[in-house]
Amino acid sequence: MSPADPREAQVKRLLEGPYPAVPPDLAAGAAARGDRLLRRRRTVRRIGWTLLWAAVVAFVVWASLTGAWSTPSSEVSPPW
Repeated sequence: MSPADPREAQVKRLLEGPYPAVPPDLAAGAAARGDRLLRRRRTVRRIGWTLLWAAVVAFVVWASLTGAWSTPSSEVSPPW
């Protein structure tokens, strides 16, 4: 970079110059939004785990009632 680089001079002016005013409720609004996001994520995670456990229980009940892994009886002889 050369010393006469206009972008560098512009950045230096922005860093040295007066800073814009920050809204007084910015931090409170950001904190409230963060709380909402965390609550939403926690709720979605709990719903997901609940659905997963319900699916596992339903599968185990179905498998135990139907005997999914038992071999079928050979009452019918194979065709000749």
